[in-house]
Amino acid sequence: MRYNWELEDWPDFNYSLKNFESLLYDFSLETGEITGILKSLPKDIQEESLVEVMLSEAIKTSEIEGEFLSREDVMSSIRNNLGLNEILLPVRDQKSLGIGQLMVDVRKTYQEPLTVEKLWEWHRLLLGTSVRIRVGQWRTGTEPMQIISGSIGKEKIHFQAPPSQQVPMEMERFINWFNETAPDGANPINSAPVRAAIAHLYFETIHPFEDGNGRIGRAIAEKTLSQTLERPVMMSLSRTVEADRKKYYAKLEHAQRSNEITDWVQYFVEIALKAQKESRQLIDFTLQKTHFFDRHKNQLNDRQVKVIQKMLEAGRNGFEGGMSAKKYMSIAKTSKATATRDLLTLVEMGVLQPHGGGRSVRYELLLL
Repeated sequence: MRYNWELEDWPDFNYSLKNFESLLYDFSLETGEITGILKSLPKDIQEESLVEVMLSEAIKTSEIEGEFLSREDVMSSIRNNLGLNEILLPVRDQKSLGIGQLMVDVRKTYQEPLTVEKLWEWHRLLLGTSVRIRVGQWRTGTEPMQIISGSIGKEKIHFQAPPSQQVPMEMERFINWFNETAPDGANPINSAPVRAAIAHLYFETIHPFEDGNGRIGRAIAEKTLSQTLERPVMMSLSRTVEADRKKYYAKLEHAQRSNEITDWVQYFVEIALKAQKESRQLIDFTLQKTHFFDRHKNQLNDRQVKVIQKMLEAGRNGFEGGMSAKKYMSIAKTSKATATRDLLTLVEMGVLQPHGGGRSVRYELLLL
């Protein structure tokens, strides 16, 4: 079997947009609508919406790679680096610190050309002072870089990247392509999701680092979208990818067998459109939260505020399994009697809606 980088036409990708031009049109409409909505909102809600989207991207891009980071630490890192905290909040976990710094830097530098130095900087932010791999430099060595699944003795090779000695040349060619296809480049690609689809596939095929290629590749996709749209994009691609990561890996594996990539480009446009729609829903959710606390801020005690904030962290889909007296006791660090009394008060206020009865009663939050 030969991979795309081994073929004579590498890296001359070819594709047809004929069958999904309507998706590209919908993406443009959705992007414009989100921009309009954000401009109409107060600055504090704009900032909170931005933090929520960046937090989702940071958490989900790590989860795709099997890393589960502290939501609180990642949020503190993002807010610190966006300059939203008058007093910098402590961030205990170095990985959370680094991913927050990476997310903010991708957003702040989207207009700049891509460089080797920038990619190495992102790699250092992401992997810090790891001693098990080469950080902030291309991979080396003679062992093949392979994507493998399965137990020992039953391994399946999904993809093998170019040899390490080819990486500097391949990355120089990739970076030249990236900058030439920018809006002010010699050969611009004007469709943001199409250019991002190619950039992500191109980078993932080279797989230039010993570790962190997936997360850096998704950061490149975000930079590509923002640069082509000529404004910072408001979406979490990783959230959409993580929801069906098997399909993502299957599409990527298929695309790395040929340089005819129409199927991959269409898939990527679909997830970019879905991510954009999810971002609009998140903005609506942020607005609902703000209105909720405006209505009830003088009616809630500290325990109730803490529990409701915990429920809201779960996002639009709600707290898994609903709220129970037992969960309330654990979150608020209070007795069963107090938890029951607080919950009944919230029901009377119209803040919570009970389901079931007796010991199995669960409560859902009513934001509207």
